[in-house]
Amino acid sequence: MKSIKWSSTIMTVLIAVFSLGQLQAQQNQRLAFVDSDYILTNIPEYSDAQEELNSLSAKWEAEVKKVYARVEEMYKEYQTESVLLPQDLKKKKEEEILKKEKEAKDLQLKYFGPSGDLFKKREELVKPIQEKVYNAIQEIAETRNYAFIFDKATGATMLFASPKLDISDEVLDEIGTVMQTVRREDRKKK
Repeated sequence: MKSIKWSSTIMTVLIAVFSLGQLQAQQNQRLAFVDSDYILTNIPEYSDAQEELNSLSAKWEAEVKKVYARVEEMYKEYQTESVLLPQDLKKKKEEEILKKEKEAKDLQLKYFGPSGDLFKKREELVKPIQEKVYNAIQEIAETRNYAFIFDKATGATMLFASPKLDISDEVLDEIGTVMQTVRREDRKKK
């Protein structure tokens, strides 16, 4: 009977020590957050990339609208003439309109589709910047022993975050070693 009590006492002590060790390990984990919108806003190269993408998008959108306008024009002409046209010419006009409409849709897909030119250009211009930001965050996390770094801008629910845990400026300083960033004193917080 004494050995059972003694065993259960030892087990209780071991569980308490283990739990205390786990609690201590959890308390030693460091947390921080960044605001990726703020970081990207303070990288001139990113702003330049966004301007270029907006310019290309506007240019391509105008081109697509022009083709759709031509389709609309062809359709109106067809409606006006269709009463006087024989069946074979009607069919030919309808096919021309459908062909032009397909051309417009294909052009739109070429520029704005999931693997279209705009997506590829965004990958070319923005992805290297995002990789530099990620590498800077990873470098800071490793050197300062952060267990978790959250991004405030991604929409993750963050009910409260102490400004002391915001390392966005440190990330910008780290990125500043490999590319141009806005000087710390000139950065604009939201």
